[in-house]
Amino acid sequence: MPSRVTIYDVAAEAGVSISTVSLALNTPARVGALTRQRVLAAADTLGYTPKTEAVAKARKGVGRIGVIAPYTSYPSVARRLSGVLRAVGGQALEVVVFDQESAAQSTSPLLASLPLTGRLDGLIVVSIPLEESVARRITGMGLPAVLVDVRHPDFDSVHTDDVAGGRLVAAHFTERGHRRFGFVGERQESDRYVSPSARRLSGFRTALGEAGHELPDSGVHFVEHGLGPAETAAKAVLAGKDRPTAVFAGDDTLAAGVVRAAAALGLDVPGDVAVAGFDDSELAQALDLTTVRQPLEESGKAAAELLLQRMAGTTTVREVALRLDLVSRGSS
Repeated sequence: MPSRVTIYDVAAEAGVSISTVSLALNTPARVGALTRQRVLAAADTLGYTPKTEAVAKARKGVGRIGVIAPYTSYPSVARRLSGVLRAVGGQALEVVVFDQESAAQSTSPLLASLPLTGRLDGLIVVSIPLEESVARRITGMGLPAVLVDVRHPDFDSVHTDDVAGGRLVAAHFTERGHRRFGFVGERQESDRYVSPSARRLSGFRTALGEAGHELPDSGVHFVEHGLGPAETAAKAVLAGKDRPTAVFAGDDTLAAGVVRAAAALGLDVPGDVAVAGFDDSELAQALDLTTVRQPLEESGKAAAELLLQRMAGTTTVREVALRLDLVSRGSS
């Protein structure tokens, strides 16, 4: 049987001192980002995890949970956090927020700099897929964790069905007699994950095919997330001779870019082109935009409730699936 990997092995692999490894794992703010990443990469390579008993003892009674998510990438994430805060409002718990690059923008392992620290009683991971090395690190620490918008067989999760959301939009468009379609989604920089945009496109395209319609590759555009890139892509989609009469965007921000493109081209929405988004954000409400409503606050609340139960000793892995609804407004 191979011997247990120790902190000495990690130090040798990373080319740093034992004290630097200890700081990187337990007090990451005191170590530079590059050094911390080198230590964590070494720990992953060797399969090192701290002793569960020691971490649990250090963490006991801290009264703090962490929520890690791509806050600066998507407005919808803040609404999930609102649900978390509402759920723990009556508890003697502090909520610590960690911002993380979105999966769509990343080409490196996600959560590679996740703090291996005894200063949390639990962790909620929002919209960030777990690589196996990170999953092992969390379970090895004995840290209760819940996932939102992603799934892993070893963790509790709260999610919706993006494929089903795409199908809702396809049904909405076809019921209104549309026959030519377009899609604008967020570009995925890495092929290690299937993005929400890709799942929504899959449901949209499959449902259209079942109804006897085609979504041509020329009508599908993936862009950097943002209003400007979506507008530019939509202009290309809508300027062609056989332009679509209905465009589905991967979220409401991208849909707003499609609406702007239509206006710039002198096209009426929905008379010349119908537009639908995803999330039901305040932007969608302000633009009278048809969209798929996600229960964002509810997902955060459900995740926090699962985490509290997990921290109290629940051991069964649970999945909570929340319903999506199509909200029909003036853009379609």
